[in-house]
Amino acid sequence: MSESWIVGINPVAGALANDPSRVLELLVEQGTRNARVAELVSEAKRLGVRVHARPRAMLDKVSGRAHHQGVVAQYEVPAAKTERDLAGLLEADDGLFLVLDGVTDPHNLGACLRSAAAAGVAAVIVPKDRAVGITPVVRRASAGAVDRVPLIEATNLARALRELKDAGVWLTGLAGEAEASLYDVDLAGKAALVMGGEGEGMRRLTREACDRLARIPMPGAMESLNVSVATGVALFEAVRQRRGRA
Repeated sequence: MSESWIVGINPVAGALANDPSRVLELLVEQGTRNARVAELVSEAKRLGVRVHARPRAMLDKVSGRAHHQGVVAQYEVPAAKTERDLAGLLEADDGLFLVLDGVTDPHNLGACLRSAAAAGVAAVIVPKDRAVGITPVVRRASAGAVDRVPLIEATNLARALRELKDAGVWLTGLAGEAEASLYDVDLAGKAALVMGGEGEGMRRLTREACDRLARIPMPGAMESLNVSVATGVALFEAVRQRRGRA
């Protein structure tokens, strides 16, 4: 186990709500009158978490000068989930999964995790060596979603995709040049949406592992969307279809 600092109101609130046993202490800015920080202090004390008032300069230092909003938490980081943790997540008949093939920008990964948590995704799967990992920036951008949706770091992404397929999960890769529209693809039942990373998109082996490719129709002048925006669009198309068949 290692320790890290969680920075900002929403990330700290998420950790206290979803994994309080790993929150070691809260540092709050001396003299702050922020009502939401006061709520976090009360909740931390209720949970038995130590709370200390410290000068703003100290919070600036431990947060790497990120925008901490007057509160940071020292957090015991759990061991990363791997392919071995997938089996238990594949048992549901209608699980929705998100595969991110090499998202390296922490703001994008955080936004993708936030959309995944909102859409009820069973797990987000990333390659261990081609993703940014859970950093303080990712935590902040995810608004606490990192504590709500499992993140699987796959040593071998192709092998993880085969495991999904063997469990009956249909893999739909998003590609701008695909002929099929995302809105014409069946995303009910066990399904995974596969997104490429910034710039390069999906790697060849990842693309070949997909059961089908689809594009997001864009009648406007733009040829592509930011990966986190595209992820949100795709996930909530899946949510729409699933609700229609519930």
